[in-house]
Amino acid sequence: MAQAKKITMYVIVVFVLYTIITSPARAADLVQVGFQGISDAARGIGQFMTQLIK
Repeated sequence: MAQAKKITMYVIVVFVLYTIITSPARAADLVQVGFQGISDAARGIGQFMTQLIK
């Protein structure tokens, strides 16, 4: 099982590096979308907490 985790992580790292090298603009877009999603989720949690207090 531990060997499968190592292989999976290796494949993911190789894929990420390949994506960054072959298409840096697309990779940047994907990172931006990821951070935008995290930001939206944090904003939603903040609004939810604010509404709980009111």
